Amino acid sequence: MDAINPTIINLIIFVLAIYVGYHVVWNVTPALHTPLMAVTNAISAIVIVGAMLAAALTEDGLARSMGVFATALAAVNVFGGFLVTRRMLEMFKKKATKAGDKA
Repeated sequence: MDAINPTIINLIIFVLAIYVGYHVVWNVTPALHTPLMAVTNAISAIVIVGAMLAAALTEDGLARSMGVFATALAAVNVFGGFLVTRRMLEMFKKKATKAGDKA
């Protein structure tokens, strides 16, 4: 197992994760998009914790900077996901009628 560089193994896992993630997200029906966004926000919050641990527990400068970068991207994903979910849920609310309008 020492014959293969761990960076190559991590790169292979990363490419496979991109491939699987693309196909999973692309085949989601529109009716499931809002619940999926809520679950994705929860998963991204877990990713933030993992990225912070990765950044804090490494000694290599490149690994630490990649952990900080992953933390920033996950934070943007969580914030943007909550904004999109809130906006989608507002589309389902009934519009309030004005006092002068006829019902």
